[in-house]
Amino acid sequence: MAEISKSGTWGSALSTDEFAAIKSVGFEPAGQVLGAAVYNIGYAGGYGCPGSWGYRYGSYYGGGGGTSVSGSTRMSVYGPLVRTMYEARRAAIGRMTAECAELGGHGVVGVSLTIGRFPAGGLEFKAIGTAVRVPGAIRLRNPFTSDLSGQDFAKLIADGVVPVGLALGISIGSRHDDWLTRNQTRWGAGNTEVSGYTDLVNSTRHDARHQLELDVRRMGGEGVVIQSMDLRIGEHECRMQEGARDHIAEVSIVGTAITHFSRSQRISERPSLAILSLDPQRRQAARVRLGQV
Repeated sequence: MAEISKSGTWGSALSTDEFAAIKSVGFEPAGQVLGAAVYNIGYAGGYGCPGSWGYRYGSYYGGGGGTSVSGSTRMSVYGPLVRTMYEARRAAIGRMTAECAELGGHGVVGVSLTIGRFPAGGLEFKAIGTAVRVPGAIRLRNPFTSDLSGQDFAKLIADGVVPVGLALGISIGSRHDDWLTRNQTRWGAGNTEVSGYTDLVNSTRHDARHQLELDVRRMGGEGVVIQSMDLRIGEHECRMQEGARDHIAEVSIVGTAITHFSRSQRISERPSLAILSLDPQRRQAARVRLGQV
């Protein structure tokens, strides 16, 4: 980082349009920054089942309440795994932010958060973005992070809004393949809602949104703009009941927490700009539409 700072050059992952957009609001690129963390994921948190006979009788007979989510105050099978996923992502983001600070950047835009398998084992959590700064401004102790594009970042700044940081909402929900679910998914059941599956995806999404709100509040943001919301569904054999299945939903929400720093001067309040086409055929067509011909 010190060599890059002294070189007088910078790199970025910005497109031409993004570069022009951040320049239009007084920022300039400071360099491309990266943070990574490799974690071994070997413990999900337990060997129980949220809907087996020994855990909840009502779920087995379709009595409801059979979905367990990682953010619940109850004992959650996947709670430790989700905490590790938060820890790994935040480690990667923190290291990326440290590089931004070393380059004299005030924040990072266009952050890409990815997860991939590491060849030697485990998962690699990686964060890549472009550090940006305002020339002549004082350095920030904690540079902001944002997954917004350069154009979206410029729109926020022009509207009196500044990014605070990347906000995460992660939840894993699990539900036992109970008696009611099996009956609703049989060939002869016809076109009917599978209430257990509906409850699984709804409860997991709700928990992920709640965790996102807590993350935004922790960072002091007023709100959040969402860039991605991913839902993955899987299943595995239940450890507590032979022949039964547990269905798993994983929801990951990534967004940018934002807050206002000045009164907005919206572009829509500026006077409109009239543009006259130089194409005579288009002008003729416009006069026909207006009834002038």
